[in-house]
Amino acid sequence: MITDQIITAATSLTAIAIVAFAMLRGWQGWLTLKEHELERIVADARHDGAQRNERETGSALGAARIEISDLKERIRKLEAIASGVDL
Repeated sequence: MITDQIITAATSLTAIAIVAFAMLRGWQGWLTLKEHELERIVADARHDGAQRNERETGSALGAARIEISDLKERIRKLEAIASGVDL
């Protein structure tokens, strides 16, 4: 009789431990899934913000090209002044 109770208790305890372990693994998986979702949302928000910022302020590459073009024009004018040619 005592052995039957011990076997039942041990089996119940083992079953509870297995279910608790499975639930813990499921919880960890769910947390990992939510973490990945948050990372994706943050990455998308950063990407959208960068695109919006580029649209509002213009491309940095385009601005650099304009600045280089302005500098080349100034150099041409200074060279013309140095050589005595009126523009």
